[in-house]
Amino acid sequence: MSLRSIRFLFLAAVLSLATLSARAQDILIPMDIRQSNHLKAYGIVFWLLEQDETVDWLLNYRGGSFLASGFNGLEQELQVRGVYFERIDTGASARIIAEVESEEHNTAVVRLETAPNIAVYAPEQTLPWDDAVLLALEYAEVTYDMLYDDKILDGNLREYDWLHLHHEDFTGQYGKFLQYRNVPWYIEQQRDTEQMAARYGFRKASRLKLEVAQTIKEYVRQGGFLFAMCSGTDTYDIALAAHRTDIVPAEYDGDPVDPDALSRLDFDMTLAFENFTPVFHPAEYEHANIDSGPPPPALRNQAIDYFTLFEFSAKWDPVPTMLTQNHVATLKGFIGQTTNFRKAFVKPSVVVLAEAPNRDEVKYLHGNFGEGTFTFYAGHDPEDYQHYVGDPPTDLDLHKNSPGYRLILNNILFPAAKKKKQKT
Repeated sequence: MSLRSIRFLFLAAVLSLATLSARAQDILIPMDIRQSNHLKAYGIVFWLLEQDETVDWLLNYRGGSFLASGFNGLEQELQVRGVYFERIDTGASARIIAEVESEEHNTAVVRLETAPNIAVYAPEQTLPWDDAVLLALEYAEVTYDMLYDDKILDGNLREYDWLHLHHEDFTGQYGKFLQYRNVPWYIEQQRDTEQMAARYGFRKASRLKLEVAQTIKEYVRQGGFLFAMCSGTDTYDIALAAHRTDIVPAEYDGDPVDPDALSRLDFDMTLAFENFTPVFHPAEYEHANIDSGPPPPALRNQAIDYFTLFEFSAKWDPVPTMLTQNHVATLKGFIGQTTNFRKAFVKPSVVVLAEAPNRDEVKYLHGNFGEGTFTFYAGHDPEDYQHYVGDPPTDLDLHKNSPGYRLILNNILFPAAKKKKQKT
């Protein structure tokens, strides 16, 4: 064998060993306080799933970290997006997995396999900063589609795994923003909704919104994942409960509230709430007594407004554990048209994920319906304590490590999880 041939074989062997070494390297994306950009980290995981790569979600390990196989281009993508990561060999990966799966720790491994198809229920003219979920998806670079009443009623919802309800008013009262009734955006919203109702054969907006709500409920029953914030939470259930009555004042639909409305409410139809009383006054901001409501401005103290996440057993209760992954347990509060849920009106079957300070109020909850699930998160914007109509957008580059926004992004990965049999 010639010297040239020997050199060629030696070089080939070196390259082969280098390739094997590269393949033997994994990437750990920590989600504890060392992480430089928690929100972009979720986008990286979603991107990996779109590349048909699997990712292990290490529940309760360093803030809910992610473990992925290293492959060409991953490190560059992490660096471009500013996400902190650690290179580890396969032996270290095996030791981490063994530690997380150990019965000695409240930790677990959940395999994420497929990027879910994401949809946001919102009108076309909605700007990203009108809604915290849209902000989170845009910032994390997660792909999604927007669809509204027409696409819901035309059957397009079946194409999606996960649906977010923009802060909609499903009761047909246009957010109870009566003070804005002469403002162009309100006039446009009312006109478009009434035209949509007529197009689908409904006499008024409340009937259209009820049909949409019931269609979404059927989507959940068949296995869909529903997420909602702000008024998209309680008004959804209020509309379902009022399916056989009229709770809308004449100022919004031209005819009075049904005098027997209270006795005709049907709480068997709702997902999360029961035994509540709708607010019939047209100028009163609240839709029902479900919402604890923000205190008067003079009594509001942002510095002491917070809520606390519950800790669940990662091995026995993986679903609520996934939804509460975070690098902190106590988060700063934020208000909205729906700020907190009164615990007295939450159905017993619903899992409370986070409580407000006085423990009579719920900030974050989760439940099952049929083959699907729903998660409701009260408040408008986790990094804008008191958001007003027309306020400038929240710049998430200033809130890269937002615990409040992490809860939103936990939910988009939830449908990607490989379902494991619970321990018995």
